[in-house]
Amino acid sequence: MSLGSTPRRLAIVSRVRASAPKTMRRRRIETAMIVALASFATVTSTLAVNAKPTIVLVHGAFAESSSWDGVIADLNDDGYPVVAVANPLRSVAGDAAYVAAVVKAIRGPVILVGHSYAGAVISVAATGAANVKGLVYVDAFAPDVGESSLQLTGKFPGSSLGPTLGTPVNLPGGGQDLYIQPDLYRAQFAADVPGDQARLMAAGQRPIVQAALSEKSTSAAWKSIPSWSIYGAADRNIPPQTLMFMAKRAHARKIVAIPGGSHVVMVSHPREVTALIETAASPR
Repeated sequence: MSLGSTPRRLAIVSRVRASAPKTMRRRRIETAMIVALASFATVTSTLAVNAKPTIVLVHGAFAESSSWDGVIADLNDDGYPVVAVANPLRSVAGDAAYVAAVVKAIRGPVILVGHSYAGAVISVAATGAANVKGLVYVDAFAPDVGESSLQLTGKFPGSSLGPTLGTPVNLPGGGQDLYIQPDLYRAQFAADVPGDQARLMAAGQRPIVQAALSEKSTSAAWKSIPSWSIYGAADRNIPPQTLMFMAKRAHARKIVAIPGGSHVVMVSHPREVTALIETAASPR
């Protein structure tokens, strides 16, 4: 009986010893996979934390997307993805819907930047947009609900825009387009921009529908999204006192007033504007 059982015991011991290396190899593979997955998760998390937000730039009335060229160049040099939106300048609600659609199509966080009238546009467009992490106002309106750009322009003295506007262009469907007279453009809009460049800007200016300037805002995203503000201390379109009032009311994280700056500090002082945008884009 004992002689018969010995070979069986030896066979069992042999099978156990043979299976031991396979079990150890399997455990090593499982351990390696766990380590690899953990490393991948760490790298992915790091990339997500370090990924730079997309900067969405929205021009205002009497300007166009090329007014951001200097800022775009600086942002690109610093590794930021940039989208310069062609603002329709037809109505606050319609323009905001268009900008909101652009923002929605972007994967990842967004810093939304508006110039002049586009400040009213981004204040509406950012409402409910979960990926908008900051708002930057550049010589821009930041209206509260029920306020219009025209109303804010007259809140404090100093705007000389009205007399510089040319004859309104009657639109086929009703309404009127407004332009600044080319020979008055530089003094009114871009006094700190070289003459040749200002003449190009005057020729390429995008008109705005008059009714858009008196259209009341329906939401104010700056109440729930952090904001920053930069403007020219010699702005002749929007009184600097109005710009400071709006920035303080929005509890802007930082307010920069450019001494002698015109209504287009993104053209005349792109580095300062870029620096503020990048501050808004920095992890908080």
